Amino acid sequence: MTLTSLGYIGIRSTRTEDWSGFATGLLGMQQVDRGGDVRAFRMDDRKQRLIVSGDTGDGLGFMGWEAESPAALEALAARLENAGVAVTLESGSLADERHVARLISFSDPAGNRLEVFCGPEVASDPFTPGRAISGFKTGALGMGHAVLHATDVDVLLPFYRDLLGFSVTDYGLSPIKLYFFHLNGRHHSFAMVGSGRRGMHHFMVELLSLDDVGQGYDLAQSEAGRVAYTLGRHSNDHMTSFYANSPSGFFVEYGWGARVIDPETWEPHETFDGPSYWGHERLHMPEGDPARVRMREMRMDAARRGLRAPDPVSNCAWLDSVIRRE
Repeated sequence: MTLTSLGYIGIRSTRTEDWSGFATGLLGMQQVDRGGDVRAFRMDDRKQRLIVSGDTGDGLGFMGWEAESPAALEALAARLENAGVAVTLESGSLADERHVARLISFSDPAGNRLEVFCGPEVASDPFTPGRAISGFKTGALGMGHAVLHATDVDVLLPFYRDLLGFSVTDYGLSPIKLYFFHLNGRHHSFAMVGSGRRGMHHFMVELLSLDDVGQGYDLAQSEAGRVAYTLGRHSNDHMTSFYANSPSGFFVEYGWGARVIDPETWEPHETFDGPSYWGHERLHMPEGDPARVRMREMRMDAARRGLRAPDPVSNCAWLDSVIRRE
């Protein structure tokens, strides 16, 4: 597989100071001194995982996907160009800003900027969290996952699946189309939701302790309007999480305990049980909103049927050792 993980995310925002407080004080990331209108944040031994630039038009700036090798990067660039996608080999100066060795960029059919890189830089000093957390689950699984709004899922699906090589994990077709994709053992590193809109729906970071999430939930509840979805458990990746309203208007999922899949044997399938077994009440929607009511009804149905996810356990000693090393 050419792409291996989600390496970093770039956000456009005129509220960089709000992002500094949100990323460090709630999420627990470490701010990296960058100066000017750029704020960068660490989550592990990588030099940066989240970049917030003071550009207008709050929202997604770019997603950075890691290639397994320089040869894989070149092969992907050639495949994209042969398919009629304009690819830019970015300058050394931009690669330096991203703390990677080589970098290409291009856009998906909806106009979202994608970057693919190889040779990420590793920091010499240890990660120091912005608040007292046990750390983030990254390593071979990457930064987490990113979910995009889509005006037409059927337009984006062949681009990500067939051209970029994302593997479908599972999908739902009702009440709206949802597709989840994996690159490694993380259940999904990327997803798209057919909301009829464009832009970032949310990105997710996974913690090493449920208490990290619970304490983050307490912190979020202390701020008026910060919690977008209440604490709950997803039905497909089994993540226990809540969603916070970010300073840029989209959501950040803060979770623990997601399943790790085997990409070699996984079979894609349609799901019918709704996104959550319990919780995840959509507080960002007005009470009585049809979508909020529908999601609640699906959770009540899951409760009546006694649907359960297995408690998280380590199911891959090799992967755990890789995560510990990285």
